[in-house]
Amino acid sequence: MLGTASDMGKSYRPKDHYFQKAKQEGLRARSAFKVDEILKRFPTSVKKGAAVLDLGAAPGGFLQILVDAVGVSGRVVGVDIVAIRPFSQKQVTTAVLDVLADDFDAKLAALYDGLYDAVISDMAPKTSGIKGTDEARSLRLAGKALEVAAARGRPGGTFVAKVFMGGDFEAFRDDVRKLYEEVKVVRPEATRGASMEVYVVGLRRRAPAAPVAS
Repeated sequence: MLGTASDMGKSYRPKDHYFQKAKQEGLRARSAFKVDEILKRFPTSVKKGAAVLDLGAAPGGFLQILVDAVGVSGRVVGVDIVAIRPFSQKQVTTAVLDVLADDFDAKLAALYDGLYDAVISDMAPKTSGIKGTDEARSLRLAGKALEVAAARGRPGGTFVAKVFMGGDFEAFRDDVRKLYEEVKVVRPEATRGASMEVYVVGLRRRAPAAPVAS
């Protein structure tokens, strides 16, 4: 699943265990096992009938897991800067959108204008090989995902974002804690050994504060 570019680095081994397992199970990407593990660790994070937003959704591995999790009564919206091969399930909507574009929020609202029970981001930057730069770019994408969750997330809902460890990671985690009652950092088993990525999981979105009467 891609954000602004593939997360395949120098350690990429095209025939590793999870790649082969994904192929055998008809999954579009090995990263499907990452979100599957997260949903199993936190079984109330995505329920039947939920509305879920998948940011950085190409090629669709996360979407395959999420569409099963929400069932026929749910809804899954997947966006990326590259096209996603269509899904046959009518509860899946996909679009080519750039999350950093000025018109992103308006275009996302045009796809679905309701609240999301879960906002999930597998976005990753195009890596430069410069650690500090890559960490900053990753946090920028995760920060945008959190902005979307703040604006469009349902109280009690879930947030998941891939982030490269380092830099201002702790500040980002603190920002997630302001919005969610419980925050966990997860490194799924399907993560490549040399990767510095983790997933920040926010559980039970806090209800917005009631406006103060004048």
